[in-house]
Amino acid sequence: MCELSQLIYVNHPDLVLFVGEALVGNDAVDQLSKFNQKLADLSPSPSPRLIDGILLTKFDTIDDKVGAALSMVYISGAPVMFIGCGQSYTDLKKLNVKSIVKTLLK
Repeated sequence: MCELSQLIYVNHPDLVLFVGEALVGNDAVDQLSKFNQKLADLSPSPSPRLIDGILLTKFDTIDDKVGAALSMVYISGAPVMFIGCGQSYTDLKKLNVKSIVKTLLK
């Protein structure tokens, strides 16, 4: 994590994404919190760069269990920018917020 914090500090990327599996459920919230905390703690900068967004893989396998994704957004303040629904680059999709809301209201 030290190297990752240094890499972000030196290169100033346009976007820092947290990549997590949708299958792990609420454990992903804990992973995200710890990841962000380590980025903050290990950064050489006085104002550390944290994640800008979330990429959730295996999103096609969770059906209507989207609560963990909502918790991740709430905890981090970063949006779910992409979801993975397969094994190739073309299977990365933008999150359809309307379908998530519809799923929650069922």
